[in-house]
Amino acid sequence: MNILEIFKRFPAQEDCIAYLEKVRWNGVPTCPYCGSDNSTPLPKEQRHHCNNCNTSYSVTVGTIFHRTHLPLQKWFLALCLILNAKKGISARQLARDIEVHRNTAWRISMKIREAMSQSHQRELLTGLVEMDETFIGPRKPRKRYPGQRFMDGSGHTKQPVVGMVERDGDVVAKMVGKRHLKSAKLNALIRDNVDTENAVLITDQYKGYCHVQDFMEHRTVNHSVWYVEDDGTHTNTIESFWALLKRGIVGQFHKVSLRHLPRYIDEFTFRFNHRREADLFGLLVARGVGVA
Repeated sequence: MNILEIFKRFPAQEDCIAYLEKVRWNGVPTCPYCGSDNSTPLPKEQRHHCNNCNTSYSVTVGTIFHRTHLPLQKWFLALCLILNAKKGISARQLARDIEVHRNTAWRISMKIREAMSQSHQRELLTGLVEMDETFIGPRKPRKRYPGQRFMDGSGHTKQPVVGMVERDGDVVAKMVGKRHLKSAKLNALIRDNVDTENAVLITDQYKGYCHVQDFMEHRTVNHSVWYVEDDGTHTNTIESFWALLKRGIVGQFHKVSLRHLPRYIDEFTFRFNHRREADLFGLLVARGVGVA
């Protein structure tokens, strides 16, 4: 869905509310406080009155739209802009596009990223699964001493992120601590996200993967010699995902705090995993109201 369709389908607040009610309740309004479906509509207030707990409520209660003072059309425009921005959209740019304050745009963005959380993904990865780690963050100038070397170009100011992607399927990416790049922690991460009985793991020759072959089939890529083997052994898919993530952080957001980095990772993961979804806008709205 693009912004022209937003204006055509949701020209007024009433249209937005009707759409949310259809997605959330499918014609049967349910009180979010007591769960009763015995309610009376209040058309002028665009709310419902629960006859069980004697409380009035709207469709936005308990959703990412809860207590908003903005027209829902602006929320829908923000959803559309964020979904269509392959490399992300900054809060300042979003503020200019929907004519709100930058702090309001940032809050809207973070609420939308809540709906994009990877916690909804419960299926294990199968088949050919590529795994890799990357480092995100600024490289601050440091004093160099004669003969001093730095580990893998990662530096001490960058945050490790580990990712796994099913070939032609979904990706899982998580921010981890540097101590989690050791073999035991990586193995636990693999077991949590990969069906070890029905998958083949492909990685580079990082020493943290040295014991993977003890519990599942494991192939490695020697990037100092080659990148793609004739049998399809490569890590180009996860590398492509890292490219999108880094271009977004470097080119759009410019600076992301460690506190909020997982939310940004969730955003890029959501777009990647649902890249073939016919109604991505509808799926995100459903997540936003808690029914998907």
